[in-house]
Amino acid sequence: MNSRMNNSKAKSREQKSWVPTILIVVAIAYVSLVLYIPALNVFIQAFSKGVGPFFANLTRPEFLHAVQLTVMLAAIALPLNTVFGLCAAWALTRHRFPGRAFVLSLIDLPFSISPVVAGLMIVLLYGRQGWFGGWLQDRGLNIIFAFPGMVLATAFVSMPFVAREVIPVLEELGSDQEEAAKTLGANDWQIFWRVTLPNIRWGLLYGLILTNARAMGEFGAVSVVSGNISGKTQSLPLFVEDAYKQYETEAAYSAAVLLALLAVVTLVLKEILERKTRIKDVE
Repeated sequence: MNSRMNNSKAKSREQKSWVPTILIVVAIAYVSLVLYIPALNVFIQAFSKGVGPFFANLTRPEFLHAVQLTVMLAAIALPLNTVFGLCAAWALTRHRFPGRAFVLSLIDLPFSISPVVAGLMIVLLYGRQGWFGGWLQDRGLNIIFAFPGMVLATAFVSMPFVAREVIPVLEELGSDQEEAAKTLGANDWQIFWRVTLPNIRWGLLYGLILTNARAMGEFGAVSVVSGNISGKTQSLPLFVEDAYKQYETEAAYSAAVLLALLAVVTLVLKEILERKTRIKDVE
């Protein structure tokens, strides 16, 4: 009887020991099929004809304009969302007011709505037949199929990251240090620059990195509002799609390599900030 029980326990332990291995294999296989193999294929296709053609594709006027436009979009959306994120995080963590949960839901809206739908919303508001389109057209202001519409779409999809990274940090810190600084005679700006900002710097930098990555890599919303006009309203992700449709696969893969390198840099910076945050928490 005891021997049977021991045998069954041994078998159950052997079965349990196989479970983590199976789960790891399944996870690695899934990530390889979805991420690693496609990413590796992008690099293989980009350098299939050598390094010379790769760099030649990166010097094309259409590509350079797409890069310039992408950088401009990120350069505008990043400070806008930084200011908004800091103000929203401060208001939501330091004040209790009616509708606070609704404001939090609005901040999370870009996470839950499709970017294509977001672009369509902008078209319905600022397009020629939109709510404000006629008024803007009468004053010579073009939003849709122009750079301002691309800025709106980029700012919308990248809006939540700074606020969502700063809010938990402010809630964890509390307001004791800020109240102590106020009792010592510091004004609001001094409290923000000398007390609040140093304490939230890692969360803020984390949000900035994610915001920049999303702004540079956005495709859906920007494609709806831009018109995807080569040399005019074509960002780098749109250039990849257009080049591939035009059977210029080498140019498309070369641009995709640049976007992939941006993702790698983002992941590296994200890991560095996470480690610094963990070290700070331990201290």
